[in-house]
Amino acid sequence: MQSIREFYRIGRGPSSSHTIAPHNAAKKFKHSFPNVSLYRVTLFGSLAATGIGHQTDKALEEVFGKENLEIVWKPEEVLPVHPNGMLFEAVDEAGIVMGKCEAYSLGGGAVCYDNISDDERNIYDLTTMSDILSMLEKTGKSFWEYVEICEGEDIRDFLKDVWHTMNDSIDRGLAAEGALPGGLGLARKAHSFYRKASIHEGYMKQNGIVSAYALAVAEENASGHVIVTAPTCGASGCLPAVIRHTSETIGCSEYEILKSLATSALFGNLIKTNASISGAEVGCQGEIGTSCSMAAAAATQLMGGTVRQIEYAAEMGLEHNLGLTCDPVKGLVQIPCIERNAHAAVRSLSCSHYSLLSDGSHRISFDDVVAVMRETGNALPSMYRETSKGGLARIYRDE
Repeated sequence: MQSIREFYRIGRGPSSSHTIAPHNAAKKFKHSFPNVSLYRVTLFGSLAATGIGHQTDKALEEVFGKENLEIVWKPEEVLPVHPNGMLFEAVDEAGIVMGKCEAYSLGGGAVCYDNISDDERNIYDLTTMSDILSMLEKTGKSFWEYVEICEGEDIRDFLKDVWHTMNDSIDRGLAAEGALPGGLGLARKAHSFYRKASIHEGYMKQNGIVSAYALAVAEENASGHVIVTAPTCGASGCLPAVIRHTSETIGCSEYEILKSLATSALFGNLIKTNASISGAEVGCQGEIGTSCSMAAAAATQLMGGTVRQIEYAAEMGLEHNLGLTCDPVKGLVQIPCIERNAHAAVRSLSCSHYSLLSDGSHRISFDDVVAVMRETGNALPSMYRETSKGGLARIYRDE
């Protein structure tokens, strides 16, 4: 299992799979073929179906330049490895292809080249939750300690950058107002949510503020600003919202927050390894479901939960998002994506509280629900896997 440095990625929205990954793949290809007349990029499947709304074309133009780039869109054709396929070709003045490369965007910004991962630093020897729990029970260690054993203590500096970026995106999102780009005319809501929630007390205040934090990040992502994939751009609002709200509520040191980020990344990495975090592969359950699971684990750890309670909270966070479709309206990471971040944040806290009230014992394991999520995702028709051909994307009509 790879380093969590390949899991948390700092970059610009609105999509890790459709924006960050194609941008990075384009840079790698251009480095191999720096001086050609034309770069032709063929986008397949989900990348082609929702590429315009996800700004894939702009990401490629940033690397190759608009005048030297030809984009071919093939939404009905899917390459064998993954629904997010790309073919890069370098063409000379005579129209001869000098070199080409197939690449796949696997979710969360990760790229696979010709079925070989670009990020091959497999540093975790245990890749199932059952094996990790067995080891922790024998050694008395915590999830975050296992992460540090595998990653080294310098992972704390990386996680500090991650947390500062997350916090900054919340602050920027809370301060911003106005309409989001993309043509839907969708107004930002984080600022007003925070103001209204602040005058309430109890349950209304808690839900309102954590929702405002999640909306702030999701709206920053939709605007193409800098966020952290957690696990993806489209699901980037849930985890920072829950950690910040929990920290403000009970008082947590920065080191405690960094440890919770390590734990949440471990759970997300297990889902990525054993199932998928790609909406184009398994639907939104792989994105929002994973973020809800990660946030539930982080909150439970911050509130003093045991290893078993943390695992239980994470299991519920994913379980109760099973079957969630990925059907972005007009291919934009706005409807229903932004609201889903807020609802996932509230649900993750509910899962955390539920597990803390229990002794941590339960019948469905985290590994079991990950396997079921993958099975469910494979069974979803392609119209519900980030193609904008079904569900809310199909039924929406401009007013």
